[in-house]
Amino acid sequence: MGVVITGAGGGLGTAVTKAFADAGATVIGVERVWHEKQAFVTISADLSTMEGCRAMVEQACEHGPIEALVHLVGGFRGGSPIAETTDADWDMMMDVNVRVAFNTIRAVLGPMLKAKRGRIVAIGSRAAVEESPTIAAYAVSKAALVALIKNVAAEVKNSGITANAVLPSTIDTAANRKAMPNANFSKWVQPESIAKLLVWLCSDAAGDVNGAVIPIYGRA
Repeated sequence: MGVVITGAGGGLGTAVTKAFADAGATVIGVERVWHEKQAFVTISADLSTMEGCRAMVEQACEHGPIEALVHLVGGFRGGSPIAETTDADWDMMMDVNVRVAFNTIRAVLGPMLKAKRGRIVAIGSRAAVEESPTIAAYAVSKAALVALIKNVAAEVKNSGITANAVLPSTIDTAANRKAMPNANFSKWVQPESIAKLLVWLCSDAAGDVNGAVIPIYGRA
């Protein structure tokens, strides 16, 4: 299986790339810029533009068909109630969490539809389905990502392609521990648990799962 993993260099990305490699997949990791050599194929791309996404897909296809897209790219900015949320914060969340996903999915759908085969999985957030005071911009952007995945799933349901979303609670990464040093890390969801779920969703065994929004909350 050839799998494109966006955001492959992050805390979650490290676990996900390893899980797919261990499962025998050809891993193509995408970041805006790679600074270090990796054990898998790497592509540096600006996924905020359609041109960047098309170029990424062209490069990925040089290594074989894109059979799966695992979209990990996302960002967080928050801490203000809606009345105090700035345009800059709102726009950043919509761009990073929705526009990039839209651009990337739109680009990979072309070759997947031609091949009549593909798996698309996007990482959302628990905030997408629960009220989230003071982080509304983030929550709304993740809810929009879920809506995007559901609509993709509806469009491709007879095409040999599936699209699903996974909604973690706080992920136990080094960055999150640094940002929230006083939290109870034992309740956070482990990256390896998410990675195993993503590998399964991209497998033939998950062919009947389409349009699912799957919570993975750890013990939070």
